[in-house]
Parts: sequence; C-alpha cells; structure tokens
Amino acid sequence: MDQPKNRFLEELAIGLGSHPDKESILLEYESHIDEIIIESFDCTNEAEITDRIISRLGSPEEITALWKEELTVTPSNMKWLFILLNILFFGGGSLLTLAHNLYQWQWLSAIWNQLASIPTLLAFLYLFFWALLGYEIGKGFGHSGRRLLRKTFLLALIPNIVLMLLVVFKIIPHSWFAPLLTKTFIIACIIFTGILYPVSWIGYRWGRKASI
Repeated sequence: MDQPKNRFLEELAIGLGSHPDKESILLEYESHIDEIIIESFDCTNEAEITDRIISRLGSPEEITALWKEELTVTPSNMKWLFILLNILFFGGGSLLTLAHNLYQWQWLSAIWNQLASIPTLLAFLYLFFWALLGYEIGKGFGHSGRRLLRKTFLLALIPNIVLMLLVVFKIIPHSWFAPLLTKTFIIACIIFTGILYPVSWIGYRWGRKASI
C-alpha cells in the first residue's frame, strides 16, 4: 500500500523543483496521505487508493501549481494590511476616548458608555482579529508564512505596547478610561496580550491546513 504514496510524493517532489519549502511541504503531504491510507481499508487495490488520495488532495500537478502561485503573492502586502488594521483599531479607539473626554456630546457619550459596558465582548472580538491574522497568513502562504506571522505579529503589537506604557506611566490620565480601567480589566488585558500569539499561531495552523 506504500506504492501509491511513494509515487505521489515522487511526482510532487519533481513538480516542486527548487521550491524553498520543498521538504516541509512533502512532509506535510506525506502525513495527510498516511491518514488517507489508514482510512482506506475498504479499497481493494492500489488504483483505488491513488484515486482517493487525488480526490482528497488534488493531483501532484495541481498541488505544485498552487505552491508556485503562492510564491508570487507579496508577503509585504499581507503584513502591512494587518498592521494598518490594528493601527486603525487603536487609532479609532484613541480618537473616541479623546473626543469623549474633551467634548460633552451626548451621542458620543452614549457610544462610549455602550462600549464600556461590553469589555469582554470587545476583547473576544479582538482575539478573533488576531486569529484571523494567523489564518489568512497560513492559508495564503502555507509553510513559508511562519516567519511572516512572527514579523507581522511583532510589528502589529507596537500600538498595544505603546498604549499600555502611556497608561501605566499616566501620560494618558486613568480617568479617561473610567469605568473600564479597573484592576480586573488591567489583569485581563495582560492575560489577553499574553495569549495573542498562541491564538495567532492556532489560526495560522488552521489556515495552513485549509490551504491543502
């Protein structure tokens, strides 16, 4: 039963040529083929197993075409897109906080109070943003996206760190964030910041698997 797997991987290796992530790609597909073979106990011959492998994963030609196309995608665009989104997120929140404390507009106060009443929901939505970051990088760049994920994460995290430092050193008055800025909320922010990368990594793994 190893013949279909070996033949598939040999054709895939030839098609990948000098792809920089060739070895890791082959290992990834080998693990998926092993799973398919284990599930193919009902197949009576190697041809049926080969057909099942191709139906699940695609032909070696189709796979190599996808991976070669992946090399033409610019990682920089993806990286700066998420960095910009995070800056917009913090910039929008900062402007809202500043306007709320400088101007006594009723409609603005209503929006602020509504947001201040759902900090947990906002935190989980923000976690989803970081999971989406990892997922899109994993789906778009596969194995070659690991370095991109780390770089994007570190750069996108800069606004978070800057804001935390401004609050900790009271450059931004704590009263501006009332009633959000409680000890419980500060601890929750620290915990959430600590799990942002694991959440992004899980999203990346999910996206990488979806690309196969």
